[in-house]
Amino acid sequence: MIMTQPVSPYFTKSEALDVAAFEALCDRQPSVTDYPMAARIQSRVPLYVARDILAASQDASTRRDLLEEWHRCLLEGPGVLVIQGMYSDTRTVDDASACFLDIIEREKVSGERGDHFAPPGSNDRIWNAFQKHGLEDPSGFVDYYANPLMALVCEAWLGPFYRITSQVNVVNPGGQAQSPHRDYHLGFQPDDIVSRFPMSMQMASQLLTLQGAIAHTDMPLETGPTQLLPYSQRYPQGYLAWRDPEFQAVFAQHHVQLPLTKGDGLFFNPALFHAAGANRSGDRRMANLLQVSSAFGQCMEAVDLHVLVTHCYPALQARYTQEGLSPSLQACIAAIAEGYAFPANLDRTPPRDGMAPETPQQLLERALAEGWSSSQLQEGMQQQHQSRQP
Repeated sequence: MIMTQPVSPYFTKSEALDVAAFEALCDRQPSVTDYPMAARIQSRVPLYVARDILAASQDASTRRDLLEEWHRCLLEGPGVLVIQGMYSDTRTVDDASACFLDIIEREKVSGERGDHFAPPGSNDRIWNAFQKHGLEDPSGFVDYYANPLMALVCEAWLGPFYRITSQVNVVNPGGQAQSPHRDYHLGFQPDDIVSRFPMSMQMASQLLTLQGAIAHTDMPLETGPTQLLPYSQRYPQGYLAWRDPEFQAVFAQHHVQLPLTKGDGLFFNPALFHAAGANRSGDRRMANLLQVSSAFGQCMEAVDLHVLVTHCYPALQARYTQEGLSPSLQACIAAIAEGYAFPANLDRTPPRDGMAPETPQQLLERALAEGWSSSQLQEGMQQQHQSRQP
């Protein structure tokens, strides 16, 4: 179970946060007996040796035991694990790194890149590195993602159906640390939006994504590898807590860091409090940040919302004229227009003032408030659609 304490009410606010309970939760120590396939526990994080895991997973029963162990680790345990030597042939990693650096240099001419949790421009970032890598170097891309260990850890958390995206992050010498945070989905939403989700959905959110990072350089501690707070994913109200200064102070006191070697893989629950560290070395720190999504975030039927909204817009305008943006009209807008900003093309709509671009619902509400014509709405929706395409 994710929950470690009763949560009441089902819809909670930041006033219900309990920093003492959070700190006690994050003070736990994992036992090596809980993770028998791990080579060792270091800084409260289970470490696995790739060659041993690959050999063991050839047996169907042992493979299932491994999936069980990894899922338990990510859900109820420290929330993070490391696969050492995930890429035994580091030439595959080096080839990908060369490809990424070429892309970075080309994209610099188009202007400053935004970042989610660090000042814009402090890092070098590639949005949608997954697709760009495949288009730039198909052979190298296939070699990179033809990794059975990657498939194994994805299946351990999400089951056999999932989709991979990735963003490359390069922290340059002197690069600042990130703020501690939780990740996608609800980690990208402001507190007032998070509080509108029932606790059951807040906790379910972490089951929809696996976060990972492949080390593309050696990462001794002075380069600032990811700061991690083991067990923090188990705090139910964590999506409302991570911006709170008291919770950030607990993170500052109790987080751990693990040095990584090029080719290692780090995987964690997206609800784990974490942050990239400051790079105090003279070397760049590069990682390919994997974001693996469950297949279940899909509707059962395909609906052309663009056609639907366009056709209904005159009726929406008439209703807006009568009652303004009433709860009834908002209910209709929620039914026919997407309220979620993702997936987005972050090259075209990089996060700057916030973490997400305007949603179709927000665009439609703005059109009604500003009295757009049907043709203006169609143009706005087309521009928004284009900005979300790969």
